[in-house]
Amino acid sequence: MQRLRALYAWFDQRLGLGSFFAETAGHLVPESSGSWFYVFGSATLLCFVIQVLTGICLSLVYVPSAAEAYTSLEYLNYEVPLGWYLRAVHYWGSNFMVALLSVHMAQVFLFGAYKYPRELTWISGCLLFLLTLGMAFTGQILRWDQDAYWGVGIGMSIAGRTPFLGEPLVHAVLGGPIIGAATLSRFFALHVFVLVGLIIAVITLHLRLVLRSGISEYPDPDQPVDRATYHARYEDLIRRTGVPFFPNAIAKDLVFGALVILAILGAAAVFGPNGPNGPPDPTLIHTSPRPDFYFLPLFAVFALLPPYTETVLMLVGPVIGIALLFAVPFLDRSGQRNPLRRPVACLAVILVFLVLGSLAYLGETSPWSPEMDAWNGLPLPESAVAGRSPLQLVGAAVFQNKQCRNCHALGGTGGARGPSLDDVAARLSGDQLIRQVLRGGGNMPAYAKQLTPPEVTALVAWMETLHPAYEPPTHEKTWRRKKP
Repeated sequence: MQRLRALYAWFDQRLGLGSFFAETAGHLVPESSGSWFYVFGSATLLCFVIQVLTGICLSLVYVPSAAEAYTSLEYLNYEVPLGWYLRAVHYWGSNFMVALLSVHMAQVFLFGAYKYPRELTWISGCLLFLLTLGMAFTGQILRWDQDAYWGVGIGMSIAGRTPFLGEPLVHAVLGGPIIGAATLSRFFALHVFVLVGLIIAVITLHLRLVLRSGISEYPDPDQPVDRATYHARYEDLIRRTGVPFFPNAIAKDLVFGALVILAILGAAAVFGPNGPNGPPDPTLIHTSPRPDFYFLPLFAVFALLPPYTETVLMLVGPVIGIALLFAVPFLDRSGQRNPLRRPVACLAVILVFLVLGSLAYLGETSPWSPEMDAWNGLPLPESAVAGRSPLQLVGAAVFQNKQCRNCHALGGTGGARGPSLDDVAARLSGDQLIRQVLRGGGNMPAYAKQLTPPEVTALVAWMETLHPAYEPPTHEKTWRRKKP
């Protein structure tokens, strides 16, 4: 032990290990900050460490080439011992990192920890959130499957709408005007080098700001933030109740971190990795690409936007949202921090998570996407063909053979891109049905060139019989109104 002490003293004299520890892991924090509400930041950092370690292991096998990337992932999944599990841990670590960082930002917002003197701490956290989303997006592209290919296409189509910078930006990211061989290499460089380096730099800045301004105390409703007296009150609080972050305040962080690791390892074992879901093929239209969960709300918004609002909202909406996020500590600089005294902040967080959750559900279910095989093997309900005339039965056959059921449900089965046709005759007249079939409208394309006039006549004749038993079709309603 005496020799170990002497060795430590030798290093300490040259490196200042004792003072470095006292100023970092051993620095004093308010005793009230050793709470379960304060564990999400350290858990997010733990997820990032997992991502770096698993990413290094994956890079030893992964080939960032458009011709070999998909094959290398298949090799990892089926040939490398536990390669599938390594990919799964990396994938679920990414999901947990985004989720925990989102919860951490919500907790900081609710506790008012962005207020004076921690404005820059909040801003650096916002930068980390955006960089984390960027790393998640580029990581999804590295799977180089159908989801990845269309994800790049959608992302670049949005970037290409940027005034003046759109075309140069797309060329810089893709390595040309279209998705090509250089695209994957550039996303690999962004994911592995650029974004990881930026995240490490911003994490260093973020931790420095935390050490400089201190960890915020648990919000006391009787102690609102007063910029003139806050520093003196915080220093007095540290003198009276301050405890070293390690080993006193870190206990709950260690327990929660262990639970997060177990959750990631368990999810990886149970659910496995994500994809790759078929090699990228731009000519394959029988596909339903969908992003990972953290981009599902954006996926849903972009799908549901009216076409004439797309460019403005896609370019202006995110800029306004990000600007408001960065402006929070300057719009609300002092005053009450306790969430029970800040009902507007609580309602804002609840509203944001409800909207994001609803949009994520819509993005996952994608009711606007046709079910490409909905017609296959699904017979028409008996109620839709019983008692029909020969012409109407021909119309039913046209409906089935032209795969209209991919978008329109009947009898509770079929796609949800368009409205159900069980009551279509009660909503539209024969002329309206003909016009809708020929010209299209809304999400429906025009079928004037895909159907012959006899097919249209038979199809409309059959659809005019689709109405609830208690409600007559539209043409009968019109006839009854005109009858003297």
